[in-house]
Amino acid sequence: MPQDASFGSPEFFPYSLDVYANTVSFIRLTPADYVRASFLDSRILSAGMSTRVIAWSDVEQAIAATRLEERCSFIFHLGHVGSTLLARLLGAHPNGFALREPLILRTLAEIDAQRFHAHVGGAVKLLSRTFEAGQQPVVKATSFVSEIAAALLARAAAPRALLLFVTPEAYLATILGGPNSRREAQQLTPGRLRRLHRRIGGEVWRLGSLSEGEALAMGWACEMSALTAAAAAGTDRVRRLDFDRFLSQPQAELTAVLRHFHLDASAAVVDAILQGPDMGRYSKAPQHAYDAALRRDVLHQARAEHRSEILRGLHWLEQAALRTPMIGAALTLASRLP
Repeated sequence: MPQDASFGSPEFFPYSLDVYANTVSFIRLTPADYVRASFLDSRILSAGMSTRVIAWSDVEQAIAATRLEERCSFIFHLGHVGSTLLARLLGAHPNGFALREPLILRTLAEIDAQRFHAHVGGAVKLLSRTFEAGQQPVVKATSFVSEIAAALLARAAAPRALLLFVTPEAYLATILGGPNSRREAQQLTPGRLRRLHRRIGGEVWRLGSLSEGEALAMGWACEMSALTAAAAAGTDRVRRLDFDRFLSQPQAELTAVLRHFHLDASAAVVDAILQGPDMGRYSKAPQHAYDAALRRDVLHQARAEHRSEILRGLHWLEQAALRTPMIGAALTLASRLP
């Protein structure tokens, strides 16, 4: 059982969970490490960083001894819809503490129900620790972790969440506007189709018959239907946000998000956050400039170059919504204002 006092602090970070060996690998992170890290996965590891592997039974004892509680909030999203930016803005709040894409949540999304229920409480408690009293931890999940968003929001701790998305047309233009995002989408497509079929309860579409635009529309439907289930589970503890709406009125929307997470949303605090460096940088790689104007240019070019695939994708989604009520509900959720 770990004895050092840092176990009660996020300094002792649960980097990964091995559900077969029933162990957790911990690494040490400073507050500055959390600020810098866009991803709390293998990309956070550095040369010479030591890892401490602890049996899950000992972790559970340490959690009980330090009286950890589940008190984190969440950001669930489609992917490529500004979630990293929103997480950085929340982390810039004087009382905000943001954790971006912890690997341990991905593991929880990929394991069977029995192992999930055995480990989820302890994992969420570990992700709920903060460096300072009064800080609010907000965990920004990886997109496919939305698969377990409803289960997380249904927990007795009653966490709050932000569901972040864009319209199908904007999503298709976003992905088609970048070679890296297109390659990533191709890699994710088989898994997304399996997940969507599992949620629907039968195999409806064949992977090989989908054009690129149709596959992207299917990906939107997969992730958005997961968010729809999360919205139903979280009810008034969930706030929905279209990222393009945020960009059009950032002060009003950030104010609403902060209030949703019970953080000070005074004009002075909101102005200070928005005037910081995050709004003008690419959140996943802050060394690169990126802002709303550049995003508009990228989307405009993608719409011109990939118009036919965007139209194919939108038509596929329209037909899928008629055939599958779950996808129709996802479209409805995305079109309704909060």
